[in-house]
Amino acid sequence: MTKQIQLCFLETACTGSYMASGQWRTPTDNGKSKDRIKYWIELAQLAERGKISAIFIADWYVGFDVYGNSLDACLKAGHQVAHLDPVPLISAMAAATSSVSFAPTVSATYVKPYILARQFSTLDHVTEGRCGWNVVTSHTNSSAQALGYDNIPAHDERYKSADEYMDIVYKLWESSWADDSVLWADDLAIDPAKVKKVEHKGTYFNVRGRHQVHPSPQRTPVLFQAGTSKSGIAFAAKHAEAIFMNPATTKLCSAQIGAARAEAAAQGRDPSTLKFFPCIVPIIGRTEEEAKEKEAKAKSYGDMVGGLAQFSGYTGIDMSVFPLDEPFAASSLKGGAAIQAVLSSFEASVEGAEPWTPRRLGERMALGGLHPSPVGSAEQVADFFEHWINETDCDGFNVAYVSNPGSFEDVVDLLVPELQKRGIMWRDYAKPQGTFRENLLGHKYLAEDHYGSKFKYGRDPSLLDNSSPQQGAKNEGEVDETNGVKEEHHPSAEEVKAGMNGEVKTSEVAV
Repeated sequence: MTKQIQLCFLETACTGSYMASGQWRTPTDNGKSKDRIKYWIELAQLAERGKISAIFIADWYVGFDVYGNSLDACLKAGHQVAHLDPVPLISAMAAATSSVSFAPTVSATYVKPYILARQFSTLDHVTEGRCGWNVVTSHTNSSAQALGYDNIPAHDERYKSADEYMDIVYKLWESSWADDSVLWADDLAIDPAKVKKVEHKGTYFNVRGRHQVHPSPQRTPVLFQAGTSKSGIAFAAKHAEAIFMNPATTKLCSAQIGAARAEAAAQGRDPSTLKFFPCIVPIIGRTEEEAKEKEAKAKSYGDMVGGLAQFSGYTGIDMSVFPLDEPFAASSLKGGAAIQAVLSSFEASVEGAEPWTPRRLGERMALGGLHPSPVGSAEQVADFFEHWINETDCDGFNVAYVSNPGSFEDVVDLLVPELQKRGIMWRDYAKPQGTFRENLLGHKYLAEDHYGSKFKYGRDPSLLDNSSPQQGAKNEGEVDETNGVKEEHHPSAEEVKAGMNGEVKTSEVAV
C-alpha cells in the first residue's frame, strides 16, 4: 500500500531564477518581483490552496563565485543572485494564511546561537507554531571572508561546532522557561522562580543568559537538515525531524534514506519518524504534448553558462577552465570524494551513451540540474511520484519550479488533485490551523526519543550539562545547575504574592 505523502515548495529569496537559469526572461515569469512582499503573500496563499505542507526557503551568503573565480556569470544570467534575507518574509506570509508552514535556512556556522534562538522563537510565536528551521553549516570560503574570517573550518569541524550549537539552542528553547512560568493572573505576569539562566561553557561557544522569549507554541521549531556525508547523516539522525535530499536516482535516494534511518535507530530513535523529502522539478501539462511544449519553451530560455556557474558553486570545481565541447568523466576531475560522488551521481542520472561535456552539463543544470525532472501530464507525473515513493520509502517531495507562477500553479491545479484522487496525498491538513509539527508528525513538541527532548525543563541534569560553571558565581543568587541552566534564588509565585501582601520583605523579592 502506498503511503500518504506531503509536498513542500522549494524556493529561495533571490530575484530572477533559482533552479532553472535564464527563466526570468520568460514573459510570464514573476521572479524579478521577489523583492516585493506581494510575491511572497501570493506564493503562500497558492501553497495553502494546494494543501502544501510548507514553503522551504533555501539560502546562502555571497553567491556562487567559483566559475571563473567570479560572480559575474551568475550576475549576467540573473541566476541565484540578489538574495534577500528569507526570515523577515515569513511573518507576512503567515499573516495571509492559517495552515501552511515555513522553513527558512539559517547558518549555524555564523549566526550566534543566542540570536538564532530568539529569532526562531519569535517566528514560532507570530506564525502560531508554523515554523521550521533548516540547519546548515556554511561551506564556502567566500561566505567566511564576507563575514570576517579567512577561511571556513574543515567539514567535520563545522559539524562538531554545529552539534554543540544545537545543545545551546535546545537549552534556550526547552530549559530556560517552565511551561507554567507565564501566568498573567492575580497581579503576577511571569513567575521569576521558573525562568532560569543558561550556563554553557564549551569548546566552541560560551553562553550565559536567560532565553529572551517565553515558550513558543512548539518551543523548538521543526528541525530540517540536508547533509548526506557521514558527518551530515550522523548529525541528521541525532537532530533532524525531516531531511531534504538531492538524489538523482531512486537507488541513491533509497541508500541515503536507509543509511539515515539506520543511524537514527542506532541512536535510539524511531527511524520511521524521520521524514525524507527528495527534491524534484516536474514539468506538468494537461496532456503530455502540452508538457513537452512547456519543456521546449523552457529550454529556449535556459542559460547554459548560468547552469555551469551553479554547478561550480555546488562542487567547488571551476568549470570555466574546461572546453565546452570536450567530453569529461567524473574520474578525470579532481576535487575530493564528495565532488566525485556528485559527479558520479550526475553521470548516473541520465541514461544514454552520449558523452558528457561542459555544454551538456550546463544545459542540464539550466533545467532542473541533478534532480529528477519528470515531464508529462498530471497522471504521468503522479505515476513518477508513486514509483519514487515505492522504490525509496520517501515521505514526500520538495518541489522546485522552472518558471513561476506557472510551475507551482500546475502543481496545485493539476498534480495535487491527481495525487488526492489516488489517495496518496491528504485533502486537507491533518490539523488545519495547527502547528507545523502537528501536521508533519502528529504531535506538538519534540518527540520523547529525540535528543533535544533531554533538555526539557526539569529533566535530569546529568543528561544535559556539558557546561563548566564559573567558580564563585553567586552575584545573582546561589548556583544550582539544572538542565545546564543557572538556578537562581527566586521566590515562588506564592512567595511573590505573599510579598505583595506585605508578608515578605521587599529586599527578598528578586526583581
